[in-house]
Amino acid sequence: MSDCLFCKIGGGEIPVGKVHDDGEIFAIRDINPQAPVHILVIPHRHIATILDFSPQDHALVGRIYDVAARIACEQGFDRNGYRVVANCNSDAGQTVFHVHFHLLAGRAMQWPPG
Repeated sequence: MSDCLFCKIGGGEIPVGKVHDDGEIFAIRDINPQAPVHILVIPHRHIATILDFSPQDHALVGRIYDVAARIACEQGFDRNGYRVVANCNSDAGQTVFHVHFHLLAGRAMQWPPG
């Protein structure tokens, strides 16, 4: 999608330091972090919300969680714990309509969230 921020970042149109990029999924640090560690895990393919995943995307969703876990291990916050969150639509706080998962760590998380 030509006007999508994450499509532009994933395609290299907007240069950012990526934490991960394997051609299918990339990860970047959030510009408005809500925890000491706040990384976005994003598929390259444009999918607007988690409601738009199809049965053919099951492997992609699994890979997103695998990438999040790998980043947690590589960066050393896996032992203390982390949270992976996906917001769906405006009332949940989704502001960029290209599905992405928030990887949060570096502090104790509260429950229930927001």
